[in-house]
Amino acid sequence: MTDESWKAFADRVAWDSRFHAVCLAAERPDTTELALINDRNASVLVAVSALMDRRSDTGEDDSPLTQEVARLDAKLNVLMEIVNRLLLPQAGLPPRIPVRVNAAGAALPWDGLPPVGTPVMLKLHFDACRALPLELPGLRMAGPTDGKGFVAFDGLTEPVRDGIERLVFRQHRRQVAEARAHARPQDGSGE
Repeated sequence: MTDESWKAFADRVAWDSRFHAVCLAAERPDTTELALINDRNASVLVAVSALMDRRSDTGEDDSPLTQEVARLDAKLNVLMEIVNRLLLPQAGLPPRIPVRVNAAGAALPWDGLPPVGTPVMLKLHFDACRALPLELPGLRMAGPTDGKGFVAFDGLTEPVRDGIERLVFRQHRRQVAEARAHARPQDGSGE
């Protein structure tokens, strides 16, 4: 893994955000442990995707069934927040750091990263489901020269990579839509 890992990362859509994250030196997981990590990651991705997908449009002509589903969704969100706070209080989370992530790897600040060439484990905690981190084994690479280091993921199964790609794409699409909505001129006609 050298420049081709960085190129694979840089050529893909990535999610830029401030995540509760930690990247620690770790031995490369053996086959059994890697299978367990991939199984957990697949479950985490399903949970995070389900919890992040919210109805953004509530029309005036919503049916009673749609309104009931919205109420259940709101109750589930409250329940998940309670579970998150009980399982992993804010004080137990790693600090928020700027991370750019996709299925190929992650770029994050140099501060506290192990040396280049070290096997690592990057743990990302999503706000929607803080108690279940995404555990991403990889190799610490040189990366860009802008004060960030690069972790090339290693050992992720295709379903996990696909799940990360879908999550990243949906989040990127959401960010683009929000940026466009904020960039539109506001209609001040007062209709």
